[in-house]
Amino acid sequence: MQTSAQGIGFLERHEGVVLKAYRDPVGVWTIGAGLTAASGVVKPRAGMVLSREEASRLLGQALRRNYEPAVAAAMPGALQHEFDGGVSFHFNTGAIGRASWVPFWITQSWDQVLERLSLWNKGGGRVLPGLTRRRREEFHLIRSGAYSLPVDDAPTATAARIVLPLTRAELAEIHAAFRTLGYEPGDDPAALAKAEVQRFQQDHDLTVDGILGRATLSTLQRRLDAARKAKTEGAAATVLGGGSAAGSAAPGVEALPWAEALPWMVGGLILLWALCRAWTYRDALAAKLQGVAPGLARILRRV
Repeated sequence: MQTSAQGIGFLERHEGVVLKAYRDPVGVWTIGAGLTAASGVVKPRAGMVLSREEASRLLGQALRRNYEPAVAAAMPGALQHEFDGGVSFHFNTGAIGRASWVPFWITQSWDQVLERLSLWNKGGGRVLPGLTRRRREEFHLIRSGAYSLPVDDAPTATAARIVLPLTRAELAEIHAAFRTLGYEPGDDPAALAKAEVQRFQQDHDLTVDGILGRATLSTLQRRLDAARKAKTEGAAATVLGGGSAAGSAAPGVEALPWAEALPWMVGGLILLWALCRAWTYRDALAAKLQGVAPGLARILRRV
């Protein structure tokens, strides 16, 4: 059995679909519903853009390769909507083979299915409202074939659309991150200014849609990581390179032949270290260069 078109649509609504390739927080190129080269169905690269139909097709291939066999083994005899719900759960958790709700599904003990399925609503040890909602909707899909989602309150015209399960604490951290990078997310702690999210997306060569999804948050995280590492390395450079190496050496060291070259050696190592870090976060560097050297910024994003 394969995931139905409705099942793929259900999964995509929960996962979010990014049609332009982006780097995840550790720098891996990603596209579609979180697909990387490890999926075996696509090799995302800088500038790659998919149509919505292509993204769904690739997701279907990834499901057939990596997820559907496990669900078929764990849920023998499943109806299509039951199978689709199981695939959504497994794609999100990778735990269909050990989930305690599955034996109760086999015996059709629906109260227990709901109770056990609802336990899978935590991320990083915290209950996430988005996962609580997803588990509830997966239950209704498995139980009664309800593919449609409840309509959330529509965002205002000036607020960015948030498509990932985020706590208020996480939203507060995102607000602070935008401000750290020179963007003004607004005063509402439960929302972000759409215009500023779009400006951030424009600055970082993302799809400019005002949606706070995986690509935008991954890029935001990389910018923060780059800034923190640059600050740490700047402090290290001050410690390692500050003052005269000969002046701080033990008595007699100044007479050694290499003593005068030591500051240059230290400086060279610091420069090499900084260049390696700059290369790792070249996409973050590209964002800073966009206004003054757009050609160089384009090259940095694509290498």
